[in-house]
Amino acid sequence: MHTNSQIHAHLRLVGMAVLWGASWPAGRIIAQSMPPLAGACLRFALAAMALIPWLYWAGGMQQLKSWSVQRWLGMTAAGATGVFGYAAFFLSGLQHLPAGKAALVITLNPVMTLLIAAWLFKERLNTIIGLGMLLAFIGAVAVLSHGQPLALLQGGMGVGELLILGCVVCWVLYTLIGRWMLTGVDALSTTTVTSSIGALLLLIASLCIEGPAAFDAAIHSGRTAWMALLFLAFGATALAYAWYFDGVKALGAGAASGYITLVPLFGVLISAWLLGEAIDLPMVVGGAMAIGGTAIMNWGRMRA
Repeated sequence: MHTNSQIHAHLRLVGMAVLWGASWPAGRIIAQSMPPLAGACLRFALAAMALIPWLYWAGGMQQLKSWSVQRWLGMTAAGATGVFGYAAFFLSGLQHLPAGKAALVITLNPVMTLLIAAWLFKERLNTIIGLGMLLAFIGAVAVLSHGQPLALLQGGMGVGELLILGCVVCWVLYTLIGRWMLTGVDALSTTTVTSSIGALLLLIASLCIEGPAAFDAAIHSGRTAWMALLFLAFGATALAYAWYFDGVKALGAGAASGYITLVPLFGVLISAWLLGEAIDLPMVVGGAMAIGGTAIMNWGRMRA
């Protein structure tokens, strides 16, 4: 019975990686059809509608009343970076960049997070982690530069690449804020509260920058865009997080986080299948290096 439950946990984690990988082509569809801030706001508002009842059913609402001002400030900072900032850069970047390529650039997330965590929190690194970080970095640079890394030094990076790098910065900040200010808070409470705060910030930003007409444009953006939006809200957010939490509970955080390595691979494959995006040689070679480097990093962290 124990073995069966572990098998089910592994299958759910594979499903999580597929859902998170598919979020890239879904985001590309939304970015081509909706104003980015309005679309991101609707995504997290819908996700919060699923997460808040889930948190209530799990008995987590009571603990919110006992949170300190510092904890609420931490949640606000996490919502501003990991939801508001990330989502705004995510959909804005996907207006300019193919989904598969963007999914591979995100392999820089764990590299930058580990580097800064080693500096700020004295997190231990070893030779295996260092080799994995170097390989993942070189692979991401190859993808960003279309296989011509020297072009990056000559201003050869486009708007889309820069915006997706903004996703990397926001995710690193979100992770470090979590390490610093949110220790002891369960993942469901963090996800629910930061999603709600992020949706509110996205609403304010959309009304100020895009204007009220943006939501009218989003609402009338068509069936395909709304299917992608509902998938992002309920599939890639609520359901994927549920499967991830289940995997952490059954297998441990280290084993569960290893499956995140598969996300860019599924992102590239699903983008090619759904959107017909081309996969060129720099994407294949650089992507393999980036994904392989991330896997080596995870292995090194487990050994440490």
